[in-house]
Amino acid sequence: MSSLYLPPEAVLKKGDYLLATARKPKQLRVLIEHYPETAKAVRLDVTLSQDIQAAVDTVIATFGRIDVLVNNAGHGLIAALEEVSDVDIHQYFETNFFGALRLMRTVLPVMRQQGSGHIVNMSSTAGLVGFGGSSLYCGAKFALEGTSEALAKEVESFGVKVTLIEPGAFRTDFNGRSLAAAKQSIDAYAPVSGASLQRFKQMDGKQPGNPRSAAQAIIQAVESPHPPMRLALGTDAMSLIQEKLSGVKTDLDAWQQVTVSTDYTNSNN
Repeated sequence: MSSLYLPPEAVLKKGDYLLATARKPKQLRVLIEHYPETAKAVRLDVTLSQDIQAAVDTVIATFGRIDVLVNNAGHGLIAALEEVSDVDIHQYFETNFFGALRLMRTVLPVMRQQGSGHIVNMSSTAGLVGFGGSSLYCGAKFALEGTSEALAKEVESFGVKVTLIEPGAFRTDFNGRSLAAAKQSIDAYAPVSGASLQRFKQMDGKQPGNPRSAAQAIIQAVESPHPPMRLALGTDAMSLIQEKLSGVKTDLDAWQQVTVSTDYTNSNN
């Protein structure tokens, strides 16, 4: 699983306009200096509604429209469910799920009025596949997947499209500074969450996925007249998702008789 940082230069090199956001916009200074005519940076903390509204107002005032929203805020957390507190859970979902919802709800009226737009939500293989030691991360991504799939059907008639990006392991800082661990670990979960954390640390800098190639793949999907609902990125993502789908089919087939037995029939009405 991965949280994929998308190089913004991929968009700007095409000649497109970009409103780049960060909690510390100074981090984007070099980017803006290189593309002063087409790029603008603003502060955005996705947990703050006022920041979101201000960012949307800025992009409309500056560029006049919003063609693509990329929801990419978030961070990893390696911890078993029992190792996190209620406060941890609420804070984690605020950033990794509710922030994306706030942005979508703020941008959608603009896209509806335009009659066009594309929402790109950064999910993960962990949005379809559950990993031990990643209960909250998987929970937030699963929630984003379900919301996005339903949203796509809600806004299709308005000319608005929705795509979920499901990366595998990419060479970003996800396994480094963006990866948090349980504040209070429980020894019993060491073989699960503890081992998972160690694997992620050992993989840091060795992930097979290339973020620049991923950016080009996402651009290709957005520019397609028939973009995918889900776009898996990386051979590891493909393998994990195929394994998940095979497991779902195996369970359905094995329990088919029980499944269909729960319907009303003429004999048990």
